[in-house]
Amino acid sequence: MLNRTQGFPSVGKQSFFQWGARQTGKSTLLKANFKDSLYIDLLQSNVYKRYLDFPEQLREMLLLTEPKDPIIIDEVQKLPILLDEVHWLIENKGFQFILSGSSPRKLLRSGANLLGGRALRYELYPLSFSEIPNFDLIRALNHGLMPRHYLSNNYIQLIDAYLGSYLEDEIVTETKIRNIGIFSRFLEKAAFSNGEIVNYTNIATDCGVSANTVKEYFQILKETLIGDFIQPFQKKPKRRIVSSPKFYLFDVVIANHLLKRRNILHGSPEFGTALEHLIYHELRTYSQYSGKKFPIYFWRTTSQFEVDFVLGDHEVAIEVKSTDNVQMRHLKGLKAFQEEYNVGKKIVVSLDTMPRLLEQDIQSLPWQMFLNKLWEGKII
Repeated sequence: MLNRTQGFPSVGKQSFFQWGARQTGKSTLLKANFKDSLYIDLLQSNVYKRYLDFPEQLREMLLLTEPKDPIIIDEVQKLPILLDEVHWLIENKGFQFILSGSSPRKLLRSGANLLGGRALRYELYPLSFSEIPNFDLIRALNHGLMPRHYLSNNYIQLIDAYLGSYLEDEIVTETKIRNIGIFSRFLEKAAFSNGEIVNYTNIATDCGVSANTVKEYFQILKETLIGDFIQPFQKKPKRRIVSSPKFYLFDVVIANHLLKRRNILHGSPEFGTALEHLIYHELRTYSQYSGKKFPIYFWRTTSQFEVDFVLGDHEVAIEVKSTDNVQMRHLKGLKAFQEEYNVGKKIVVSLDTMPRLLEQDIQSLPWQMFLNKLWEGKII
C-alpha cells in the first residue's frame, strides 16, 4: 500500500470535508487514518435509499450509539439533505464528521447546508512524487498518477472506463447537461488547451456553441475537480502581459487520452507539455498538503516572454524545459521576469543530469532534484 502524504494532524475534534476526483484514493486514505470510525457509504443503493427517505434516521442512530470516533459519510454530495442532520449533531451533540465526496458542485449549486464554517476542507489529488517509491517519470506521464492507473499494466482500459463513468455519472448526471455530444467535443478541445492560455471564442467556434457556454463548461470542470485554472501574474507590470488564464486537467493522462496520445517518450512532441503538467501537479499538491497554500501563477508578455510558474508573491520563478542540456537561450523568460520583479529564486527544471548555477543566479536543476527539494521544503 502506498503511503499518502496528506494527513490530518491538526484536525482534533473538528469536522471536515474531504474532496477529490474519483479514484484518487479518498476512501482508502480515510479508512487507514480512521480505522474505528463508522463508515456510511452513499454509493450503496440501500444506504442511499434509506437516508433519502428518512434522513432523520442518521440522528436517531447516532443519538443511541454515541460513537466516540469521527463518523465518515462517503459521497455526501449525493444527498445534500443529510447535511442538515449533520449540522444539528455537530452543533448540539458535538459529534465529529468526515464528509467525503468526488464533487462539491451539487452542494454549492443547490444551496445545501455547508455547515456554516464548522467544517474544514481538504482535497486529495492523484499520487505525487513523494508518495511513489522509485518514481518512474515515463510511467507517470503515460499511465497518469491515479493509484490504480499508475500501478496497472492495463492502464488504457482503466482510463477508458474512467472517462466513461465520469462523463455519465459525475458530469452529465450531476450537471444535467442536455447535449452530451457537444460536451464530449468540448472536452477534446479543452484537452488541446491543457496547459495553454484559454481562448473561449476559438473553442466556442470549434464546438458550435457560444463563448458563454464554453465558460460554463470550464466552470463545470473546475467545480467537479476535473481541472483548474491558474491566473497570470500581473502585479504592476511594466510590459504588456497576457491576462487570460491557463487551464490544467487534474491528471496528465486525461489530456493524453482525450487527444489519443500514446507512448510519450523523451524527444516526442508531447513530452515537454506533459513534463510541465507534471511539475504543475507537484507544485499544486505540495502547496496544499504542506499547508503553505501559496498561489501558483504564470507570466507571459504580449511579446512572448514567458515563465511557466510563479509561486507566491514572485518568491520563486520556474521554467520547465524538456532538454538535457540547459543553455542561455532557455533563460530568456526568467531574465525578462527578473527585470520586472525582484525574484527570490529563479529555477530551470529540466532533464539535465547535474545541477548548475547559471547567469543572474538562475539555478538549473534536474527534475528529480527539484522535486526532492520541493517536498523537503527547500524551494518555497
